Amino acid sequence: MTIKDEFATRNFSIYGQWLGILSMILCFALGIANIFTFRVIIIVFSVITLCFSFVILFVEVPLLLRICPTSSSFDNLIRKISTNYMRAAAYGVMAVVVFLSCIDRTTSLLVPGIFLSFTGICYALAALKGQAFVGSKTLGGAGVAQMIV
Repeated sequence: MTIKDEFATRNFSIYGQWLGILSMILCFALGIANIFTFRVIIIVFSVITLCFSFVILFVEVPLLLRICPTSSSFDNLIRKISTNYMRAAAYGVMAVVVFLSCIDRTTSLLVPGIFLSFTGICYALAALKGQAFVGSKTLGGAGVAQMIV
């Protein structure tokens, strides 16, 4: 199944997964970019946003849990975020935390917050419409791990 075929299914969890990847890239890039300021609170939120990017990576690309050596408690935490409701809640919490960085001063960390919100909305819509979570095969969804092992 190609990416075009995945988007044609109109399953909001696919949209959420791809928006999650985009959010991860933005969290990483803008987290690094905002570290180089002289405001301590912005530096703290930049580090938090960087940590979110790695959490998102493991949530959205489940194949990495098999490849990367991680602790069993981290694996269990990531596996709990497997349903559309849990993903919507996780992205909502991450978005709120990133939006809190605007308390001191508005920075480019606002952009990952917006994309995290859109991702959470996509997962919430998938959950409310009763759509089952469908992982993208391009990102290591169903069947890819078995092909590698």
